[in-house]
Amino acid sequence: MQLSKVIFWDTDYHKIDWHKKARFIIGRVLMYGTIDDWNTIKQFYGLERIKNEMLEERYLDKKALSFLCCIFNLPKEKFRCYTEQQSYPAHWNF
Repeated sequence: MQLSKVIFWDTDYHKIDWHKKARFIIGRVLMYGTIDDWNTIKQFYGLERIKNEMLEERYLDKKALSFLCCIFNLPKEKFRCYTEQQSYPAHWNF
């Protein structure tokens, strides 16, 4: 699979196990990838696996969550990342 390598800045791209790390890969593509990356994972994993993995993902940014809600026609309350949202303190504004 060919994805933008910058998505995986903190990982050795050539050692990624595309099958075992599906949730991690899909989450990264949704938050940081391009439309070409999205099309690649959609073809590789299929929409059903993407949906199942992302329903269980612990963190997605608001844009990725909104995108998934539109694609799968699901309310945000169905996603674990929304129901178990952690509180992140806001950055200081100097």
